[in-house]
Amino acid sequence: MRSRPNSPPPLARSARPAVAEVDSFSESCPAHDAYPFPPERQAAKSIPMRMPHKARNAVDAMNHVVPEALVRRTLGGRHSGGAKRTGLARPMGQACRWSVLLIALAAALPAAHADEVLVAVAANFSVPMRKIAAEFEQATGHTVAAAYGSTGKFYAQIKNGAPFDVLMAADDETPARLVAEKAAVAGSQFTYAIGRLVLWSARPGTVDAHGDVLKNGSFDRIALANPKLAPYGAAAVQAMKSLGVHEALLPKVVMAENITQAHQFVSSGNAPLGFVALSQVLRDGRIEGSAWPVPAALHPPIRQDAVVLDKGKDKPAAQALVKYLKSDKARALIQSFGYGL
Repeated sequence: MRSRPNSPPPLARSARPAVAEVDSFSESCPAHDAYPFPPERQAAKSIPMRMPHKARNAVDAMNHVVPEALVRRTLGGRHSGGAKRTGLARPMGQACRWSVLLIALAAALPAAHADEVLVAVAANFSVPMRKIAAEFEQATGHTVAAAYGSTGKFYAQIKNGAPFDVLMAADDETPARLVAEKAAVAGSQFTYAIGRLVLWSARPGTVDAHGDVLKNGSFDRIALANPKLAPYGAAAVQAMKSLGVHEALLPKVVMAENITQAHQFVSSGNAPLGFVALSQVLRDGRIEGSAWPVPAALHPPIRQDAVVLDKGKDKPAAQALVKYLKSDKARALIQSFGYGL
């Protein structure tokens, strides 16, 4: 028997990377004890954030020769092993192959222009943003990967290299600071919403229409977001100071990491009342439970600004999202959640 010469081993295919776990950069964030609340009332650190890898660009697929099997499937013929070729599965001429290739490339063109934008979104804006993202994706073909959290933590993550393309903050100071530090694109900052602070309880009758419950102190706990990390928390502290009740209520404060967690504390009953964003409790134009909209005169305006970050300056999807946020359709949706413009 004739020996068969040794054939070289097949080339290994490169493996695609799995979804990566990205640390929340919590060690670089301001400490919870930066604000003098009792340590036992401070919220636990956030869990690590899952960061999806970008999908493979369709242009990569266009740089490879169309496999013969795909050509046959495209034409509707079938061929397997050594079976006889019949009908449309016959060997094709060069002109026919180029025609099929052009058809495949034309089908891939819309995907080739699609892009993904990674957005850091203030926690208070999570519900409106999910609706905006869905409409944006349908209108543009781009995709949105959004992370929700406190603006202060996002700032620390961005400074530590987090790959966000756009920041939608809960204030106007953080975007301006990133622009000054050359971490965001100059001239891209704009106000996408003006937030409303509300004292809220899931229980009817707990919060009166004038906020007098803060003065009589007939409760044992009150929730608010960490004022060093969340602008809504800073606005809540200023409102209590304006009312002259801050020192008296300080021992009762349950401090949340962000406004979403503050809402969870109240909705779960762990705190009978707390300061949250109006957008979190407004449904179909009405508030469930009991609430007192905090007068804007009691705290600085909660001007929520967005900015294109340095990593997103050349991304079409980032520019498209900013443009969409300024559209009449998006602005109407934002207003429906109780935000000002």
